[in-house]
Amino acid sequence: MDKIIDIIDSIAYEKGLKVSDVEVALKDALIKTAKKMINPDLTFDAEIDRPKKRLKLFQKIEVVPNDSPLLDEENKNYISLEEAKKVDSGLDLGDFLEYELEFEHMGRNAATILHSNLEYNIQRYLEENMLKKYKDKIGKVVSGNITYIDKLENTYIEIGEVKGILPRKNRIKGEKFKVGDVIKAVVKSVNIDKAKGLMVEISRTTPKFLEALLVMEVPELKDEKVTIEASARIPGERAKIALSTTEGNIDPIGAVVGVKGVRINAVSAQLKGENIDCVEYSAVPEIFISRALSPAIVKSVQYTKAGNYDEKAKAVVTITADQKSKAIGKNGLNIRLASMLTKTDIEIVEIGGVSVSENSGENAPQEKTKDVASLEALFK
Repeated sequence: MDKIIDIIDSIAYEKGLKVSDVEVALKDALIKTAKKMINPDLTFDAEIDRPKKRLKLFQKIEVVPNDSPLLDEENKNYISLEEAKKVDSGLDLGDFLEYELEFEHMGRNAATILHSNLEYNIQRYLEENMLKKYKDKIGKVVSGNITYIDKLENTYIEIGEVKGILPRKNRIKGEKFKVGDVIKAVVKSVNIDKAKGLMVEISRTTPKFLEALLVMEVPELKDEKVTIEASARIPGERAKIALSTTEGNIDPIGAVVGVKGVRINAVSAQLKGENIDCVEYSAVPEIFISRALSPAIVKSVQYTKAGNYDEKAKAVVTITADQKSKAIGKNGLNIRLASMLTKTDIEIVEIGGVSVSENSGENAPQEKTKDVASLEALFK
């Protein structure tokens, strides 16, 4: 054990671990080896003496009162105060007698067990470090090469030094991959599997993936001049994002969409052509809900706050007959996304009449009705 300090420093450097962690791993491995080779019921401890470059292993025996019930014949971890003072007169209750042991005298089998225990401990530290590293990446985009696709169409990806898995349920409908492809996804969760080690679950269907792609594409989002307040997706079909800004000279929707839609289209292309609607966020629920239902023009919103944590807020939205199909959207997508975006159960109430707007096309910006304009003015 003369070169023990050099061994510790070498392991720490090669594995990218803290020296203190390797020292703890080694001491724990040595104690476990001593229990295995000598007696599992005894108490052992280890100490690393860096100045002398020594690793010390010793048995510990606690000093207890002379009449302590711990002093039975089978328990060798305790000694009476009377007997302890015969060994060292300076000992007192609660102190320990320490008997140093020579590890080298335990034989080759002990060395093999020590190596196995140390390897196990080091691996646990590596996994804990990797677990922390990738937990910090949850919600962030990663990319990697596809190495394997199983019979259930779960896709396995190399992400740096770990394996990532893209379950079929986390894949956009209609997407097809093959081994060798490079794909992007967002880290959804990180777990340690006993058989496969550290596994990183990734996803291409969560709203977080959309948000992360937008941040990568839009400088104003990256610089936090524009903020994504909420997002909702029907993966591969349509999405809505709510945007806000504290910068008076920035149009949050214009910044995210980009000139001629170049920014939003670049993100849409990575999501199998998913249509992305941008709406301006408002802290006033009635205004936010009316904007979330765009391109429909809303007459009025009656909002009821959620009664408790398990409930969703409710809103009764009044619209004219000609706006109903726009509010609901094809296959109900628009109202579903608006409900998800605002975290509100939305009920549509149709009234007679027609809402007139110069820009009444499906993709045109929403025109404020008098009711909504008055509503916004009320809360300014």
